[in-house]
Amino acid sequence: MNNSFAPPDNATSGKTSQKAIAVWLLLCCAAIFAMVVLGGVTRLTGSGLSMVQWAPIMGVLPPLNQAEWQHTFALYQQFPEFQIKNFSMSLSEFKAIFWFEYAHRLLGRSIGMIFLLPFLYFLYKRKIDRTLTPKLIAMFVLGGLQGLMGWFMVKSGLVDDPHVSQYRLTAHLGLAVIIYAYIFWVALDLLYPAIDETAKTANKKLARLSLSITGIIFITILSGGFVAGTHAGFAFNTFPLMNGQLIPVGLFELTPLWKNFFENIVTVQFDHRVMATSLLLIIPAFWWMVGRTQQEAHIHNGRHLMLAALALQLTLGITTLLLVVPVSIAAAHQAGAVILLTTSLFVSHQLRGRTNVYK
Repeated sequence: MNNSFAPPDNATSGKTSQKAIAVWLLLCCAAIFAMVVLGGVTRLTGSGLSMVQWAPIMGVLPPLNQAEWQHTFALYQQFPEFQIKNFSMSLSEFKAIFWFEYAHRLLGRSIGMIFLLPFLYFLYKRKIDRTLTPKLIAMFVLGGLQGLMGWFMVKSGLVDDPHVSQYRLTAHLGLAVIIYAYIFWVALDLLYPAIDETAKTANKKLARLSLSITGIIFITILSGGFVAGTHAGFAFNTFPLMNGQLIPVGLFELTPLWKNFFENIVTVQFDHRVMATSLLLIIPAFWWMVGRTQQEAHIHNGRHLMLAALALQLTLGITTLLLVVPVSIAAAHQAGAVILLTTSLFVSHQLRGRTNVYK
């Protein structure tokens, strides 16, 4: 029996391709998420400068025998981190930090393959829409730039002072988050390809507010990068006061003034607290505002997840501070930041009137 409501075969094929590409992109997001968390662990364990050479191709294999381990350790001993900080380190202790950095770099290479191979397959099978191709190419280029940025960051710690530049560290983190957000947004476009003009018009103000909140979350993540880069989290381990004061002494002691926001640990930690507190006020208000409107169930689910992610992230942040930055909780705090950003991106996307025409 002929069903006049059944979509034509090419429409069904297009739907399948769009969903397959979206799933692939979400898999890339998951890998980048793991990369961000592992990068945090690598930094927290002091492992980031253990590999002193950048070999994108030949560096895939780790040392495989005792002689290779001795050679790799000897290379590390030529640089300031060993000579100034870890001069008493044994080979077994070096291996412990090496494996974190090696896993971080290997995952980065793996993400390149996770992206490139399916991209070439979909391209060969002509499953990629013409408007999508430049977006995917941009993702791949950004991924390559992220690898270069990572090495640029590491190089800043291979000089006289064995300390990675907080500027380069934050740029590396920020670019990773941008790539993640861009890929996630494009995946959502594929999963929700239609636009409901009525909903788009009705939600215009909420959509703008949601995007603003997403921007604040991103800036808060960047401020967290400066906290990590300056080790500001190891100071003022009380909350909500800093050294018994709401406005701590030494907030703007550096000159010129702008340096305080990036190099003064008092200001850096204070700024991060202010950003987090602003989210504590803004997101619940936004949650209430969306709740007053008639929205689809997935938008309400998104706002609930956003509020829950905020509560989790604030709890992890305060716990990290009070316990003086334990590795596991601090890494969870970094993961929580990406989760909060993800929920905000989803809500922002849906408030633009995006719908799933295939449901």
